[in-house]
Amino acid sequence: MSNPEAAFTSIIIPAFNEAERLPSTLADLARHLANQPHRYEVLLSDDGSSDDTVAVFERCTSKLNARVVRSPSNRGKGHAVRLGMLAAHGSIRVMMDADGSMPADELPLLLEPMRNGVAPVIIASRYLDGRGSVGQPAWRRAWSRLVHAVIKRTLVPDIHDTHCGYKAFTAVAADAIFTRAVLDGWSFDLEVLALAQHLGLRVLEVSVEWTDDRRSRVRPLHDLGRTLGETLRIRSNFRRKIYRLDEAGADIGLPQQHQQE
Repeated sequence: MSNPEAAFTSIIIPAFNEAERLPSTLADLARHLANQPHRYEVLLSDDGSSDDTVAVFERCTSKLNARVVRSPSNRGKGHAVRLGMLAAHGSIRVMMDADGSMPADELPLLLEPMRNGVAPVIIASRYLDGRGSVGQPAWRRAWSRLVHAVIKRTLVPDIHDTHCGYKAFTAVAADAIFTRAVLDGWSFDLEVLALAQHLGLRVLEVSVEWTDDRRSRVRPLHDLGRTLGETLRIRSNFRRKIYRLDEAGADIGLPQQHQQE
């Protein structure tokens, strides 16, 4: 790219009580970034952790361009991602889960197409043809497929994997989406992707290597019910015009007319 600032990337890690899982994730990220030519910042968006999450992050990133934004209380992953996205400085902003399920070496699969202008929203997928997920138990595969079947019929019909925790946005797309997003909890991914599609932003999925973390906090029955409830809430928000889509003007490269269905 001719503009060096276009390569500046913010890596946003939302976290709540992740002191145990962060060190290995950050070590892998630091190793990867050491071999990258682009400028970056690593931003921890702490969701009111009560353990040593922030101290661990600061210790593990002492040699990186890193900083912390903090929520005074635990409000949910959606709030943490939104806080980090809107505080980021990068022209590309990528969310990365604290559990390290996707190796940092997979990040260029999202970032290089974005740097080349392929799409303003690029998300990792465990379910496209390719390497896919490793070690995921049968119950989690079945749970994911069930959630996806519901979501595909209601909100984001063209997306295979809504909940993989690695998503990249241009700064323009991030600002347009996250200034409108309102969900703090589990289903924020659905809201973000539905907003992208309603705003006319292309969403590209790329297949990545992903390894199941057996320490996952997924609770199948509870989370399925929560996902269904929040899916209905998102649909209601679109009908009630909560998201202010008619305010998205051509000055940020978005269509001036939108349908809120």
